[in-house]
Amino acid sequence: MIRHIVFFSAKRSDDIEAIRDGLEALGTIPHSTVFEVALNSKVDPYGNDIDIVVYAEFPDEAALAAYKAHPTYAETTAKVRPMRELRFSADVKAGQ
Repeated sequence: MIRHIVFFSAKRSDDIEAIRDGLEALGTIPHSTVFEVALNSKVDPYGNDIDIVVYAEFPDEAALAAYKAHPTYAETTAKVRPMRELRFSADVKAGQ
């Protein structure tokens, strides 16, 4: 299983909800077994630069690649990219 975790920050705080709404469209792509978009609760005392987190699980690397190749992924990226400042992504194999 692959855990796909992506962290976003908004250029403007007024865009956080629009970014979250845009990222929700990724959940319609049929390759993940788990998909969540959540606002960062910002309770960490050392750093709260991240505004939104996308968490998804995929059975294998082929499913993750199919997810990223889906037209909705490209459409969502085009919509969200102008509003975001930072984007950090990690793909982790479960159990390693």
